[in-house]
Amino acid sequence: MKVSVIVPTYRRTVDLARCIAALEAQHRHADEIVVIARREDTATLAWLDAHAVATHDCRVTVAIVDEPGVVAAYNRGLDTASGDIVCFTDDDAAPHPDWIERIASAFTHAPALGGIGGRDIVHERGGILQGKKSVVGLVSWYGRAIGNHHIGDGPPRNVQVLKGVNMAFRREAVAGVRFDPRLRGTGAQVHCEMAFSLEVCRHGWTLVYDPALLVEHYPAQRGDEDQRSVFNATAFFNASFNLRLIMCEHLPAFQRWAFVTYSTLIGTRADPGFARALLLALDGEGLALALRKWWIGLRAMHGAWQEAAR
Repeated sequence: MKVSVIVPTYRRTVDLARCIAALEAQHRHADEIVVIARREDTATLAWLDAHAVATHDCRVTVAIVDEPGVVAAYNRGLDTASGDIVCFTDDDAAPHPDWIERIASAFTHAPALGGIGGRDIVHERGGILQGKKSVVGLVSWYGRAIGNHHIGDGPPRNVQVLKGVNMAFRREAVAGVRFDPRLRGTGAQVHCEMAFSLEVCRHGWTLVYDPALLVEHYPAQRGDEDQRSVFNATAFFNASFNLRLIMCEHLPAFQRWAFVTYSTLIGTRADPGFARALLLALDGEGLALALRKWWIGLRAMHGAWQEAAR
């Protein structure tokens, strides 16, 4: 099977160089590497031109996108890539040398497999994020999204959600499926791979998470309002809106109302409901900020329901 790797990038030439080097060092080479770059990102385009001249590697294809955001980049990649297997990783990641080999083998031996993903080893604050979780990539009946892709442990298992930095899909499984352009954000567009994964599952395909499928992940500064660890009201609203829109459309009616209740009253540390906001305030976050997050979540819910009703 022909394997394509899609790498969205924006103003991270040092990170991109490490990613491309890791892809060129694969035991089983990709048949094509599609790098998605914005037209105004002249530094990245210049680096790609210089790389092509220096290496004569005709497998690296550059696809230009004019619209900001990873959703547009992912969709441009899907429209450009020609592989039977379409892999995704980030420009700030470095897949292990057996990454493509493992992916190709998994699809070859499992005809019903629609997608596979693995663990991203997150390098942060001078170390590696630690932990071991057996529950990975699931959405509970009441809409609680469980990630844990970076600390997944144990054997391969069926999941509902894969993570963009380390995921691959069978071309047949994503025929006609695209990343949702309604999702908010000018860069990361948080949760976009959740919506995509759930849509693949809805079409009857199996998704698998394998902790032995590894990429090294060096989270770089984002080129938008979402700076990860620093609170930004716009970025917080966008992430909350995206999650709520996905759940409003993914969950059946009864479970949708359970999600509304859960997210409004309880929620998670990253997206708190009222009770969780009070706990965060007691934990030192500050009452004003904690309640502000809860209020933003309520506004995001209203916006998501309006969007879903269109």
